[in-house]
Amino acid sequence: MNKAFFLTVFYLFFINLANAQTTIGLPPIRNYKSTDYNAATQIYDVKQDKQGILYFANDDGLLTFDGSYWKVYPMPNHTSIKSLAIDQSGKIYAGGQDEVGYFYPDSYGVLKFHSLKQLLPEKAKQFADIWDVVIDGDQVFFRTFEALFQYKNNHITVFDADGGWRFLTKVNQTVFAFDKDSGLSAFINGHWKPCCEKTPAAVQITGIANFRGDSLLVSTLKSGFYLLCGKVLSKMPAPVDPIFAKDLVNCIQKIDSNRYAVGTAANGVLIIDANGQLIQKFSNEEGLQNSNVYRILLDHDKNLWVGLENGLSFINYNTSIKNISPVKGNKTVSTAIRIFDQKLYIGTSNGLYNSPLDISKTDISFCKGTFTEVANTKGQIRSLNEIDHQLFLGHEDGAFLIENNTAISLMTKQGVWSFQSFPSSSDIIAGTYTGLELIKKSSGGSFSDGGKLDGVYESLNNVCIDNQGKVWASHPYRGIFKIQLSADRKTIAHYVKYTRNNGLPSTQNNRVYFINNKVLAATEKGIYEYDASKDKFVVSAFFVPIFKNTSVEYFTRGSNGNLWFVNNRRVGVIDFNKKTAQKPYEVIYFPELTDQTLKASEFIYPYNNENIFIGSNDGVFHLNYSRYTQSTTPIKVVLSTVKAIAEKDSLIFGGYFFNMNNPGPDQSLKQVISLANRWSSFHFEYSSGLYAQKNNIGFSYKLKGFDDRWSAWSTKTEKDYTNLQYGMYTFSVIARDNLGNESAPVNYTFIVTPAWYQTAWMYLFYIMLAVLLVRVMILWQRKRFAQHQKKYEDEQARLNYLHGLELDRNEKEIIALQNKSLEAEIQFKNKELATIAMHLVERGGILLNIKQALLAVIQKTKIPDAQHEFKSVFRTLNEIEKNADDWNHFAIYFDEVHNDFLTILKSRFPDLSSTDLKLCAYLRLNLSSKEIAQLMNISLKGVEISRYRMRKKLNLTTEVNLYDFLIEAVKKPQ
Repeated sequence: MNKAFFLTVFYLFFINLANAQTTIGLPPIRNYKSTDYNAATQIYDVKQDKQGILYFANDDGLLTFDGSYWKVYPMPNHTSIKSLAIDQSGKIYAGGQDEVGYFYPDSYGVLKFHSLKQLLPEKAKQFADIWDVVIDGDQVFFRTFEALFQYKNNHITVFDADGGWRFLTKVNQTVFAFDKDSGLSAFINGHWKPCCEKTPAAVQITGIANFRGDSLLVSTLKSGFYLLCGKVLSKMPAPVDPIFAKDLVNCIQKIDSNRYAVGTAANGVLIIDANGQLIQKFSNEEGLQNSNVYRILLDHDKNLWVGLENGLSFINYNTSIKNISPVKGNKTVSTAIRIFDQKLYIGTSNGLYNSPLDISKTDISFCKGTFTEVANTKGQIRSLNEIDHQLFLGHEDGAFLIENNTAISLMTKQGVWSFQSFPSSSDIIAGTYTGLELIKKSSGGSFSDGGKLDGVYESLNNVCIDNQGKVWASHPYRGIFKIQLSADRKTIAHYVKYTRNNGLPSTQNNRVYFINNKVLAATEKGIYEYDASKDKFVVSAFFVPIFKNTSVEYFTRGSNGNLWFVNNRRVGVIDFNKKTAQKPYEVIYFPELTDQTLKASEFIYPYNNENIFIGSNDGVFHLNYSRYTQSTTPIKVVLSTVKAIAEKDSLIFGGYFFNMNNPGPDQSLKQVISLANRWSSFHFEYSSGLYAQKNNIGFSYKLKGFDDRWSAWSTKTEKDYTNLQYGMYTFSVIARDNLGNESAPVNYTFIVTPAWYQTAWMYLFYIMLAVLLVRVMILWQRKRFAQHQKKYEDEQARLNYLHGLELDRNEKEIIALQNKSLEAEIQFKNKELATIAMHLVERGGILLNIKQALLAVIQKTKIPDAQHEFKSVFRTLNEIEKNADDWNHFAIYFDEVHNDFLTILKSRFPDLSSTDLKLCAYLRLNLSSKEIAQLMNISLKGVEISRYRMRKKLNLTTEVNLYDFLIEAVKKPQ
């Protein structure tokens, strides 16, 4: 009987411990399957370098992850990698079967494997998997089951073990190894020395971590925890021992001063404190994709990476957002939340649950507890309201009061959406599926159904009361109602329905709230407020800069005055405690909660800044807003890949910069690559090292040399540039989180070299050629100009010649015309001279005839002394004949006409008499000998004689024409 009782007690104790309470809030878990990273399923080891890049030991080789992109680097012999270690220089030590060495970036920043196998003794070159790699200063240890390899000063020393090396680690600058036969040893002064007096035979060590003081906490595969104090290894009883009694412990990782993460084979990750008390558990039930844990890494941001038998899991342990599931293993829809009477109540789609709270915990998610179902609450929970120190439950079956973990019915006529109390009154109004219901409080303090308020028969899922006692309610498809109750609040005296005709942007999807003494409506086009003077809803000017005309699904006010909302499925807050110079508030969104709220039933319960509860399809999200906004995690950006693109892609940068031949954060001048101009297109991949905030990060980039302006913020993690001209380019990228914190930029410089015809020598040649061409052009132009000049001059000469000819012709014509005119004038004057001469001849003839007639008359008449009587007459006639005045006038006139003809002849031939000159003048007038004889009053014979005499005076031969001679003789010398 005593034995049976003992077994029963032990069994109950074991079950109780195995199901020990954990914290009600669990951090989110992100699982990565083999299809995500395109490698084998098992992840044996996890490490992280200074830049935040993660490395995983995998059956396909070395697997890396920068937050966005996965890369696989196989071993030369394509064997699996079981363990990794990274030294200060950035070398990633790893080993496969029959292969050992390290990965290190080449000049292009691409990881390459460098084998150390050639340093092994010939007999040790064949070995199985390397299960542990430990770096200790300038030496590296590799553990196989058969031997330990010590790599130092480019030399490898081999240490064998009789029972086989089962474990290798480093703690507090000491390297420990566990041999099945000799137990736990430490590497001291180049030798392995036992570090404890005795190691129990059944103990197989799987992990060692710092404990308190100089003590070390030792985890074993099947025997729980031990403490190593000095040289004494002793069993440490722990409340989690019953769990380990049925499970295997694969690894242990200290995650803070008082917590350890324990990797098990069947229970996932257990978080325990230094006393062995279970704090949290992460297994299949909590969202881990596999419960067999190989290795745990605490990353730079205090989050956990878990290498699993099947895949990889990321536990966002250092987060301000946790998940609370009231029903373990069942992701229930949560629609109502309330803290009441030191309990957390969560209403779900199938009942109400609560868990006791530790009031000493500022952050409620860290409270330990187990949720239990409140009796009589099966069904859809609609709301939880605390009124007059009572907790009211809105249920699909009616209205209930919660007392002693039981729901007490108040009204069951129809489903109830929510409750609101009247100002300065104990009466409560309930929005139901068919209108409004009054709940009255009796003088004894009990509540009862006050009856239905007839007049409005609509499903009113959202109800509030303004400071004038008017009831405002909304229907999801029929608008907003303003309801005036009667004085005794038993009936509806009057109501008004507000739709699109009353200022609302739509009749559908409106919710009404009374906040800060204003009636506000959350609509499909932002926030509207009621304008009593116009009796209509108008756009709220205050909220326009925040929401513009986007949909607001939910709106509520926190206890500190901040306004919480759901906008376009995004959860956010208007924080009036974070004022700026531009505005008296700051708007903060929480990308982690985007699309997590329950559509059409959004709910936020802002209890205080450390405890904000958001209902969702997957339990309840808990937000520690104070911690969230005070996060000091630095933002990093990683440039993981640069590809040059031509006929095919070429990887020119693999993600690793160098500084003094060691990996660093910046590119060195030696890594600035020059590419031929045919590589004119480039592809850049980048990411953020904040693995926990993958959805929060935006990126901005620019390419100096192409576009010096930063791009708009985007969540895209890649960028392409095409058709770049030759020159030097610098690609820069920065990251920013949702709180506005920015990373330092990462820059990558590269050069696109010019084509042969674009080089400096060719440009010099082009310049010289251009100078030569210019010179040739100048010479050609000069020659052409000279030719044109000559042609012009010739043309001008020709034109001048033609002009001269024209002038000559014109002059000749003028001269001819003048000569003709002169000739005509001369002829005219000659005619006048001839006329005068003839007139003189005729006058002489007339006078002669008169004289002869007078003589005849005298002879016929017998007038005495007639001759004496006519003597004076005859004297007058003779004087007229001999008068030389006529000749003088003729000579003067003749010289004027014939250019001093007579004067020249007289000067040249002074021997000529006046009679000779008269003869010359008459000859010049081209008069006939008869006309000359008449003018000279001589006979024709006398004319011939006169001509003969004159020829002799002029010494002319008979061959010379007298007329021509006279013409030539009077010509003036040129």
